[in-house]
Parts: sequence; structure tokens; C-alpha cells
Amino acid sequence: MKRLIFAVLFAGIVLAPGGYLIFNYASAQHNIHVASEIPWTASTKEPPAQAVQSQADPIRHSGLPRSLPVHLTIPAIGVSAPVTAVGQTADGSVGTPPLGEHNLAGWYTKSVTPGETGPSLIDGHVNGYGQNSVFANLRELKKGDTITVSRANGSTVRFQVTWVQVIQKTAFPWDAVLGWTTDPTLRLVTCGGAFDYSTGHYVDNIIVYASRA
Repeated sequence: MKRLIFAVLFAGIVLAPGGYLIFNYASAQHNIHVASEIPWTASTKEPPAQAVQSQADPIRHSGLPRSLPVHLTIPAIGVSAPVTAVGQTADGSVGTPPLGEHNLAGWYTKSVTPGETGPSLIDGHVNGYGQNSVFANLRELKKGDTITVSRANGSTVRFQVTWVQVIQKTAFPWDAVLGWTTDPTLRLVTCGGAFDYSTGHYVDNIIVYASRA
């Protein structure tokens, strides 16, 4: 494969300062329909500062106590990778693991930890420096596939894929990805689609949505 200069995962999507709207999960699901079958839909909302419970959405008390994720396992695509914390970069965009760390995923620190009530976001690169990376085959996941996250307190939490979305980066659906959920949910994100040589970025994102099994 010809060596390319690969873009960071969320290039061009920047966190705005100040307060954020808390989005309703049901309306977010309606907006993206079946996602993987309709790849060019969804809103252009910016990410919330953090996933915060909506007053209209009572917690069902199914979440685990907070504990940082340390390892991610996805048997269907052969992923067994450590997880590091990623926050915001200097320009305010969502951070990613170092591009040269091919088998490393990044948990977004402004989302809940996996297993807590609400949405947890883990990202990773599809490739870099001519080599496949941790989420090279993320798009191959299917509904029902399992994802297991090991946590710092020794516990594990298992999720099941509900759908996979391919969407243009300019239409990244932050309301669906980090809008509040009343159960523990997980979102995995990487780059996808064509590589735009003029900008040095992939044009799409692959988003995996999963719920606690």
C-alpha cells in the first residue's frame, strides 16, 4: 500500500466553548434511521462538553460504578488492544491515540467510562504510516457482534453491536453518538471512505453503536 499522510480521526470537528444542548436519544435514532443502510444522513451537531443526563430521561440504574477502561476485545475482527485516555487537542478537537501506536484505542475522557449509564466513546485509527491499525476492520462488524471492555477495577463489561454507520465527517452525528442514553452504551469511531489527497484526510467516519449485553 502506498504510504499516505493519514488524517487524525476527527479532523475538522471542533468542540465549541460554553454550554451544550442535551439531545434526546430517541430523536437521534430517528434522525439516523438505520444508519448503515442510509450512510449520508444525520445532523451536524457539535459534541457536547460531556454526556449529561437529560431531566426527561430517568436512569434505569443498570450502570456500573465509574472505572477507567484498560483493554478492548472485539473477537469478530481480531481486536485485542490496550486503551488509553484521550481528551481534547490544542485546537479543541477530539484526541486520538498516537498515529504510530497501531494497536492502541483511545477512550474520550468527556464521555462516561464504559459500563456507566450513558454513552462511552472509544476511537482509534484505521491505519497509519503504511500499516493497519486497531480499527482497520471496524466496518466489518455486524449487529450482534460482541465487544468486551476490561476496566481498571478488575471488572469487565460486554456490549453487543446494534448497528454500524458510515457517514461523511462534515455530517458527524454528535447528537446520536454522545446524546444521553438511559442504559450503558458504547460508540467506536474511526476513519473510513475515500482518502482525499488534497486535504490529507479520509472523507468519512465509521461509527459502531453498541448496547450493554
